[in-house]
This record gives sequence, structure tokens and C-alpha cells, in this order.
Amino acid sequence: MSEQYIQLNSHSTSLIIKLHPAPEIVYWGKLQPKLSDEETQQMALVQSRAVPQARIDHDVPITLCPELGRGSFGSPGIEGHRLGKDWAPVFEYHSHQKNGNEISIESIEPMVGLKLVVHLKLDEDSGVLSLRLELINQASVPYQLDKLVVTMPLPYHAKELESYTGRWSREFQPQRQLVEHGVYTQENRRGRTSHEYFPGCLVGGQGFGHQCGEVWGFHLGWSGNHHWRLEAKSDGRRFVQFGELLMAGEMSLSAQESYSTPELFASYSANGTNGLRHANHAYVRENLLRFGQEQARPVHLNTWEGIYFAHDPDYICEMATQAAEIGVERFIIDDGWFKGRHHDKAALGDWSLDTNKYPNGLTPVIEHVNQLGMEFGIWVEPEMVNPDSDLFRAHPDWLLATDGYVQPTGRYQYVLNLQNQDCFNYLFRCLDELLSQHNIGYLKWDMNRELVQPSHQGKASVHGQTLAVYRLLDKLVTAHPKVEIESCSSGGGRIDYEILKRTYRFWSSDCNDALERQTIQKHMGVFFPPEVMGAHIGPQCSHTTRRQHSINLRGLTALQGHMGVELDPVKESDGEKSRFAQYIALHKQYRELLHSGRSFYLDSNDPGRNVYGVYNETSILITVCQTAMPDYMLPEPLLLDMVEDNAVYAITLVDYPQSSLSLMKALPEWMQASTEGQQVRIRGALLKSFGLQLPVLDPEAAMLLEITAISQ
Repeated sequence: MSEQYIQLNSHSTSLIIKLHPAPEIVYWGKLQPKLSDEETQQMALVQSRAVPQARIDHDVPITLCPELGRGSFGSPGIEGHRLGKDWAPVFEYHSHQKNGNEISIESIEPMVGLKLVVHLKLDEDSGVLSLRLELINQASVPYQLDKLVVTMPLPYHAKELESYTGRWSREFQPQRQLVEHGVYTQENRRGRTSHEYFPGCLVGGQGFGHQCGEVWGFHLGWSGNHHWRLEAKSDGRRFVQFGELLMAGEMSLSAQESYSTPELFASYSANGTNGLRHANHAYVRENLLRFGQEQARPVHLNTWEGIYFAHDPDYICEMATQAAEIGVERFIIDDGWFKGRHHDKAALGDWSLDTNKYPNGLTPVIEHVNQLGMEFGIWVEPEMVNPDSDLFRAHPDWLLATDGYVQPTGRYQYVLNLQNQDCFNYLFRCLDELLSQHNIGYLKWDMNRELVQPSHQGKASVHGQTLAVYRLLDKLVTAHPKVEIESCSSGGGRIDYEILKRTYRFWSSDCNDALERQTIQKHMGVFFPPEVMGAHIGPQCSHTTRRQHSINLRGLTALQGHMGVELDPVKESDGEKSRFAQYIALHKQYRELLHSGRSFYLDSNDPGRNVYGVYNETSILITVCQTAMPDYMLPEPLLLDMVEDNAVYAITLVDYPQSSLSLMKALPEWMQASTEGQQVRIRGALLKSFGLQLPVLDPEAAMLLEITAISQ
């Protein structure tokens, strides 16, 4: 292929970049054969765009960084200036380096002394595309950068957008709209990834579903402020842009200084959102996870909803004893263990053990937990400080705040400035001593408030604070490589690929209401595999919604994530503990499949039905969850598109709500046979074309099926 174009292929997708006049993606989608030189010349002919009347007299490409100075009147990829000048750069391709499926493309702007480098990699196995832009100031005068974003073109028919809003205890709420003309934009200024606006979206053909339709997925790996937009231009072309949202004056580049955007991760599917799940999960597992697939994710018990701040070592040891009896593998003491921490209004920042609560220290509790065969974990919130704390009284200057203004508290606490080296060193020392002096295998790292007027040395500094958080985590991981860290931020407030590079799991939401979790986990799961999705069985009465759900719904909802439980086993009845033990054992039985297989959802005509699961070459595990009253008296059959036509499968009804059986005068024959212990054998072609008939389920109930290939 000539130097005018570069083509990259993964196992499933192709990417073609036109280099001149500046890097422009001209194709990204289904796998294409490698273009010959002759075909490249032909493509140059067919890719040449018309120039319409009443416009400037030459073609204007949508490059990876569109410039207003070139006549691109959509949203520019770069905005900045030098004391009001050099504000409309025009970059021209200069050179590129290619190493396999990884490319760096340099463009220069000699008039204003800027160099722009596109760093791009197409993952060969998953087909996930990662991109970032790097801007270098080559002039002697500082350059004030206000905006630098990655721009990705989309085809004309990609007009339906799925984005995600939310709030505390209700993350990953989907919303869809058609974007025929104009702009949809999202901005997050909260200083963390946020509950409200997840930095990701899907764009596809109208009506794309789980199993059908072309769809493109985007996620910005960044834990600070962000913005993105989907724009449909007046000429019909459309694109998405993703990048860090820089605050006023936040990014000034001195001579030879550079700024790099966060990585944008993009994926493509010709077969609905399931294709994106497969691509994203494969990419995360291969490139981001800090644990191997052979390492089983331990079942948790977290003490928070069991005892809150009421810490008593003897009682906690009894909790641990009973936790081990129901199958828990990791026991975590949550908030309340450090000095003066009797409620949420004091003591954050004073990271030393409360010897009044723990007169013999923490070691006897840890040893008891370890002797029961469980790993010990503990909660911390290092980035925060309460006004009522020894740390704040000694170092009020360590706040992340703007001088002269009253910093509002959030959740009765302030944010510490981790860019202050003394503050950074103090926090690392506290955490290092905690982990060095105790056999702690796990940290639940919380971050419970937004940033307000975050300044460092008088300038806006969300960017610097975000990088400082990464540095603190990196330094701690280097010092204690065997300690696992969970990213928790009032639940799902800091969930993104960049923080995942340093952590092992997310606390998906503070809400353990199984009905709410059905939505949260469904849409979080487009981007993140089940093994990093903290999913706990809560008590019968939810602490956040006050709704009550059966153990059937609670257990099966938590099954297909990284399972844990939130309870005080000492106070629970033997019957309730046995039911918790049942679902913990069920999770362990299928854990290897759940945490390594291909996740999927099935399209359904009933909006109140979720059908989802995971499969590999020999097994399929399917959950059917009825979240609301069924639309029809008989549900649609379960059609399985992942089975092999000529294989024979055994169908096992693993778990189902007994109460729902009373809604049927007669069960489907396969189900009746399964409940009577008979083996049900069905050829794959029948499962694919005719499917399994299902019973009507009560609202807020679920059933679990196992489908296993027994012959080919």
C-alpha cells in the first residue's frame, strides 16, 4: 500500500488511515482484505468527496484532530493560544512510524511552533482501538492549551446514541436518542469519573440491539473531568470526540513541554452490543487486569451494612467465624477501625488504629480470619480529611482548595491536595505502615466526594490531582504488589479503564437492591467483564431503597459478577444463612465459566425481561430475570444463537422461584422433566431456531439454566 494510506487489520476489524493532508480515518469497521496498490489508487478515486456550492472551494477532511483554521466548522480538536495569538493552527502530515498494529503519526505546524502526534494501536485479538494525541510546544513562548480531543468519524447511518447518566446508588442508567442534525454533548466537572456521566457511549444504526445491528463503542480511560460530543454536520458527516475537560488556565505548555490526552478506547461490532462486550472484555482481560484467569476471585463479606461504625473485636471475630461457615473467602472490615472514627463526621486523615476499640491491636482479628481460611481486607479513604481530625488541625494548608474562599464540605469532609509532596508522603507512609505491619491482602479504597475549586499553587488542578492519585496508587502497588485494591467512590463514582490499570475490581454501586443492580450491571457490563464487577447479595430489606426481595433474585443477580455478601451473619437466622451459602456455593460452582467466558444478553420483546449469561465451547449459563410484570401471558421462547447446529445439549434447570410455578397450570415439558430429575437432551439447531418455551415469572424473580454440550 502506498504512503498515502495505512491499513491495520485485527482478527475481526479493519482500519484505514489517510495520511495527507493530515491523519484522517477513512474506514473503520468489518474486516477487509489487505488493499493492493491498484486498489489503493482506486480507493483514492472513490473516497474523493464532492465540493458543494456555497462552501469554501476545497474539501475539508474530518481528521483525528480537526482544525478550525483548515475550515472545519464543526467542533475543533484543538483550542488554545499564545497571549491571544497562534489560535488557529493548521497541522500538516510530516512522518509516521509503524510497528505491527501500532502507529505514531507526526504532524507539524511550523507557523505557530506546535507538533501533534497521533498514537494509535489496533489490538489484533480483540479489535479494540486505543488512541491518544500528544501536543508538543516547539516555540519559546508558552502555549495555553484549552482543549485537545480525539476525533473519530462515523458512517452516515450511525445515528442512534446510547449514553449513560445516573446518580449515587443508581449508576449506568441508559438513555437513547436519534441524532439526525446538530450535537449531543456531555461534560463532567466533578473531578472524578462520576456517577452522573460515565465517560462512554454507543453509537449505531437505528434500533441496534444486543444481537443485531452495527454499533461502535467508545470509552475514555480517565478518572478526572471529561467531555465528549456526537456531532452530525450539515453535510451529513458525523463524528464523536472524547477528551479531558481542562479547567480555565489549567494547561500551559512551556517550551518543549507536552500534553497527552487520556486514551480513548473504541470498539466495533457488526452484531449488536454483544460484539462490543466480547471485544471489550477480551481487551480488558488481556491488557488491563492485574490477575490471571487462573486466579479465582474470592467471595467477599464486607462488614459495612452489618455493623457500620460499631466495631468490637470479639463480635467481629464471631462474624468472621460464621462468614467462613457460609463459604466466604475474603473478610473485610469497613469504615470505623481508626482512632476517633465513631461516625462519619470525624477522624478521616488520622490513619492509626483506634486502640479503644482494638485494645489488643488488629493482629488477633487478622489471625483469626486467616485461621478460618479467609484473606483479610480493610477500608481506607486516603484522599479525604474531616475538619474534625488531628490531621486537619495540624495541616489546614493541605486542602485541595482555592485561597480566600470557604471550601464547602461534602459528606462532612474535604479533599487533600495530593500534589503537595508533604501530604503525599504522609499518606503513603500511613498506608505503607498499615500494610507492612499487618497481613492485609486487600484494600477497599474509597473516594466519597467531588472536587470544588480544586487549586494547586493558585491554579486549577483537577488534571494534576488525578495524576497524583495515580502516582500514589502506583507507588503503593510497587511497595505491596500482592495487595489487591478495589476502586470505590461512593459506589460507582470512579469506574474507568485508567483506574483499572491500578486496581482489581470496582464497587459497582452502593445500592445492593437487586432490582436496581439488574440495570447497573447490564450496562456496566458492556465495558467491563464480570470478574471486576463487585456484586454482593444484600439483606432482604435493601439499606438504600428499603425494598424487599427474595434470596432468589438477590442471589442470581449477584451470581454473575465478583460475588460478595453484605450482612451480619451473627444476627441472621440459620435459614437465611443457609440460603446465602447456597448462592455462594452456586457462584463457586460456575465461577471459572463466569469469569472467563463470553458474556451476552438476548434481545426481548418484553422490556421487563432480562435474559443474559455467559458461555464457552461446552457450556452456557443463562439467567432469565423478570424485572416487572410481563407484557404477555406467555413469554417468548428462549432462542440461543451461540449453540452449534449439530451438537446435542443437556438442559438443566439450576434455580428457579418456587412461587412462580403456581402461575402455571402446566409447565413446559422440558422444565417439568428437569424438575423431576430427568436429563433433557435437545439438538442445537432446535435451540437456535425454535428455542425453549418458558413459564411466566413473577415480577422481581429469576431462574437459572445450564446448557451443556454432550456430543458433537
